[in-house]
Amino acid sequence: MSAPSIAAGNAGRTAPAVPMNRRRRDWRGWMFVGPFVVVFVLVLIVPLIYSLVESMFQYQAFFGTNKFIGADNYVKLFHDELFWAGLGRVALILVVQVPIMLGIAMLVALAIDSGRLHGSDFFRISVYLPYLIPTVVAALMWGFLYGTNYGLVSQINDAFGWHLNPFSPDWILVSIGNVITWTYIGYNMLIFYSSLRTIDTSVYEAAVLDGANEWQIVKSIKIPHMSGSIAITVIFSIIGTFQLFNEPSIMQRMAPSVITNSFTPNLYAYNLSFSSGQQGYAAALAIVMGVITVVIAYTVQLRGMRVDD
Repeated sequence: MSAPSIAAGNAGRTAPAVPMNRRRRDWRGWMFVGPFVVVFVLVLIVPLIYSLVESMFQYQAFFGTNKFIGADNYVKLFHDELFWAGLGRVALILVVQVPIMLGIAMLVALAIDSGRLHGSDFFRISVYLPYLIPTVVAALMWGFLYGTNYGLVSQINDAFGWHLNPFSPDWILVSIGNVITWTYIGYNMLIFYSSLRTIDTSVYEAAVLDGANEWQIVKSIKIPHMSGSIAITVIFSIIGTFQLFNEPSIMQRMAPSVITNSFTPNLYAYNLSFSSGQQGYAAALAIVMGVITVVIAYTVQLRGMRVDD
């Protein structure tokens, strides 16, 4: 074959396509994602790994060194009555206080959304306002109100001849639960109210034309529509309850004989680490509490997804 014919044959052929995996990668997306990844690794991943490693050591004060003990801290924790007692207290608050708090928040959201509440904007801001108060300030404020010698409870006892003591062992969980409820009703109400505002008004109009009353609209339209927000608030409440620290820590000075150093798991871990020098044991406690919180929150999330389906 002559040279011109070869050249003509090559000219008719197309260049082979470059495989996708051989094309030059575009790294511009990492300019936006990279800062978040760095912060995420430094703030979450690295502390988790450090805590996991720390939980396998025991600090020896006499020698000033850490001794590797493996899983001994975890074995000790599962036989620690103080840990289980504190976990039982926060579990009781979760079972009793959280449904009450979310129920009140839902009722308030439904009342505001009904359009029959006069001054709804002012009422919504007033209910949300306690959430803007720092938790430490709220605990101090309620602590003074609970005072049996100087606070509001003292005045009520004097007026009615009662002997109510919010800091007694029988009432301390109720007192702390009341502070939590007062603080977070507005936050959860806002989540519920935001969910209600996304409902199309034509749905209400169709329900009214079908003869539905107000209660039937709430039961069949509004509450089912809030299933996603209910799941979110329950998950947030579970996480917050298992992390309970500020309220008992502040009120401990007002009731030291009732609120002990192991009153809640977080308070117990704090005192183990900073007062007793048992950093490894405190790390093991924190990891176990993290696992318990994740398992329960994930179970609630799966339950909420099944309800939505």
